[in-house]
Amino acid sequence: MDPARIIVLTGGGTAGHVIPNLALLPLLTQAGWRAEYVGSEAGIEKRLAAEAGLPFHGIASGKLRRYFDWKNFSDPFRVIAGAFQAWSVLGRLRPRVVFSKGGFVAVPVVFAARLRGIPVIIHESDLTPGLANRLAIPFAAAVCASFPETLRHLPAAKAVLTGAPIRAELFRGDRAKGEAFLGLAGGGHPLLLVVGGSLGSRNLNAALRAALPDLLARYRVAHLCGKAGIDPAWEGKPGYRQLEYVSAEMPDVLAAADLILSRAGSNAIFEFLALQKPHLLVPLPLSASRGDQILNADAFAAEGYSRVLREEDIVPGRLAQELALLEANAEMLREAMRASPFRDGARKVMDVIARWA
Repeated sequence: MDPARIIVLTGGGTAGHVIPNLALLPLLTQAGWRAEYVGSEAGIEKRLAAEAGLPFHGIASGKLRRYFDWKNFSDPFRVIAGAFQAWSVLGRLRPRVVFSKGGFVAVPVVFAARLRGIPVIIHESDLTPGLANRLAIPFAAAVCASFPETLRHLPAAKAVLTGAPIRAELFRGDRAKGEAFLGLAGGGHPLLLVVGGSLGSRNLNAALRAALPDLLARYRVAHLCGKAGIDPAWEGKPGYRQLEYVSAEMPDVLAAADLILSRAGSNAIFEFLALQKPHLLVPLPLSASRGDQILNADAFAAEGYSRVLREEDIVPGRLAQELALLEANAEMLREAMRASPFRDGARKVMDVIARWA
């Protein structure tokens, strides 16, 4: 097979490290590329790649932690094993370029690509690079960024401001189909979509359910509560639907949403921006993260795209008040989002790929 026609996509651990890769697929196909995916056998990327019809190559991976864990003694060996496995996979596929969305599984793939002389393009979704991408950036030919602020954290010779790649199917969502799928058609109230991320959010779920008696008087609520997040006590409640995760139906669900309450993962908030959906962000606190979601949320708030509520500020009644303010300011937020130059970065990323292919 012609190596000029093959691109290896890598990244995993969470949906946020996979979905931007998948967003590029229609443009890659249109440009004549054949995409293959390299990721962890145990990661969410294996399932998502299969759903997208991508050939998948599993390798060992390990997490590099900043805190004590017994796995810190074994995971470096898994990273080394993953690098040897990635070397073998890249040798068989002979891709023209590797595109990495980050996550720890991408680190051995980037190392192996560099050893084989294959150009690597990295995409950094968050405002500041995470540890995996910081380890990989020295071996990359180019680093794409979603936020303008990210450029000052990257080597100037490699940095390219592209924005975030957005899945084309999101722009084809159907409101009526989304309401029907959720079982929330009609009723006259705005539809509030609550998104805790692909793995869910225990604290956000709890805060929402504590406020539901007040919220259901004003909204229809669709709650994507993550793995093991379903609460049987709320099943069948009129005006409320809880689901662990939505995949193929997500474009229709987003089309149905009038307002969104969400964590502040980069991919999600850039999707809200692209679709011009008024949203209230509750970023993960520093106690549960490296602070990337706080930076993402504050950057969007500064541009007028988002309203932000800190998790530690959620007290009884506060969530309902903030959502009422979101509803009151919805048109102002839409105007700011309509004026944004960073609504979809897929074609700009493709330009970078073409430059190094």
